[in-house]
Amino acid sequence: MTDVHTALTRLNLGCNTDVRPGWLNVDIADYGGNEIIDLNSYPWPFAEDSFDEIWASHIIEHLGNFNDVVNELWRVSKDGAVIEVRVPFFLSTKYYSEPDHRIPFGIRSFDNYEHLGDRPLRFYEQWKLVNRTNYQSAARFTVESKRFHFSNFAALSWLDHLINLEPVIFERFFAALLTPEEVCFRLRVVKEPS
Repeated sequence: MTDVHTALTRLNLGCNTDVRPGWLNVDIADYGGNEIIDLNSYPWPFAEDSFDEIWASHIIEHLGNFNDVVNELWRVSKDGAVIEVRVPFFLSTKYYSEPDHRIPFGIRSFDNYEHLGDRPLRFYEQWKLVNRTNYQSAARFTVESKRFHFSNFAALSWLDHLINLEPVIFERFFAALLTPEEVCFRLRVVKEPS
């Protein structure tokens, strides 16, 4: 990384052609203006606590190990950093018709890494108190939002409101009939004081 790039505090993972000014743009291929980095090689070449904001749009599903990715996102982020993740929903043709997709995503994909704090849990979240499978990872995030995006067709945009009234219930009972294209997460990094 050049000195200019190490001073940037916003990271655009898997940028493709969305090379953003003022961001550190990374991808495995050269799209002009980005750093070439293999995100399946750990640790990523960034220092701990480097970034205030991370944008990861349609990249994480291409990587090899979800737990490794989550731990790297957390490691390179500052406490309180915001991470925006957009991924194809696992039942969508956007997920299963692309042979390079490796990690399926649903509305609860980050729940095992959620910082619960003193937030009251709904009846269907009680499992988080004892049964989380995060491999004893230190990575924690406040899940500020998790929602479905139904379609990029403007005529269907009204469905976003309907399916996000209770997205966990929608996913469990109705998503196979009325399948969203994407799952969108807004995470805030939580790092406990040492």
